[in-house]
Amino acid sequence: MSGGFWASRRVLVTGGSGFVGTVLCRKLDALGATDVVAPRSADYDLTRADDVEKLFASVEPDLVIHLAAQVGGIGANMARPADLYLSNLLMGTHVIEEARARSTRTTVILGTICSYPKFTPVPFKEESLWDGYPEETNAPYGLAKKALLVHAQANRLEYGQRFVYLLPTNIYGPGDKFDPSVSHVIPALIKKCVEAKELGAPELEVWGTGMATREFLFVDDAAEGILLAAERYDGDEPVNLGAGREVAIKDLAETISRLVGYEGSLRWDPSKPDGQPRRLLDTSRAADRFGFVASTPLETGLRLTIEWYLTHRTEAERPPAH
Repeated sequence: MSGGFWASRRVLVTGGSGFVGTVLCRKLDALGATDVVAPRSADYDLTRADDVEKLFASVEPDLVIHLAAQVGGIGANMARPADLYLSNLLMGTHVIEEARARSTRTTVILGTICSYPKFTPVPFKEESLWDGYPEETNAPYGLAKKALLVHAQANRLEYGQRFVYLLPTNIYGPGDKFDPSVSHVIPALIKKCVEAKELGAPELEVWGTGMATREFLFVDDAAEGILLAAERYDGDEPVNLGAGREVAIKDLAETISRLVGYEGSLRWDPSKPDGQPRRLLDTSRAADRFGFVASTPLETGLRLTIEWYLTHRTEAERPPAH
C-alpha cells in the first residue's frame, strides 16, 4: 500500500470505532493518513438520510469506507431478521446516495458472504452471487447487503459513481464481539470453552452437527484487503475477500478447546441449525485485481483472539447498543 496515496485523502470510515474499523483506522494512521474521520453512532444515525447528509457536509470526504453494520451470528439473524434487514439496507442506501450527490471520489462498501446462495458450488466465485436464494437464517441480512451492490452498479452506470464492493468471509480477531446476542462462531466458541474450563464442566454443548464448514479471515488481514482495494481497484464487479482455507466447525471447536485448555468433551446439538452447509471463497480476483493474499494462519489468529479475550473480558462481553 502507498502512504502517499492515503496522505492526500480525506477519509470517512463509517463504523470506524467498531471491530474492523478500529484496526483499519490504525493501519491508516501507520500509512501516514492525516485526515481520517470515524464518527460515532451516538452522533450520527446512518439509518436517517438527514444525519448522513450532515455527516458528509461536516467531513467533505473524497473517499468513504462504509463498514457500519448491524450484525450477528445465527441466533441474532433468527431473532431479529427485520431489524437486520432494514438497518443495513438504510445505512448503505443513504451512504451511497450521499456519496453520489457529492461526487465523492470512491465509496468502498463491505458486503457479506451471507449474500451467496445456500448451495453455492465451493469455492464460491463472484459469478455465482445471483444463482439462488441465500441460506434462510441469514437471508434478510444477506439480501440487504446484496441490494447495495445493485444500487452502486446502477449509480455507476447512470452517474459514473466510482465504488468498490467487497464480499468478506467471516472476520475474527482481537476486538471481536463476545456478547451472545451478536457473537459469531469463533468468539461464541471461545467464550463457551473458557467458561466451561473455569467451571470444570465435564462437557459443553455446541450448536449443530459440526459438519458445516466455514472460512475465517483475521481482522488485520481484512483491513489490509479493504485498503488495498480502495487504493488499487476500479471495477464494477464484486470481489471476494477471504483466506482461501476451509475448516469444519467440529475441527474449529476442537482447536479452540485445545488452545483454551478445556479438557472436557464437546456435545453437539443437531436440533440447532448448522447454517449454510459449506463456505469457502475463491479469492483469485482479489489477488489478481489488487494483490491481496491473506497471511495469518488460523491457529495464530485464534491464539491472539483468545489472549485478547482473556485480558479484555468486560469490554469483549459488553452488550451492543441499540
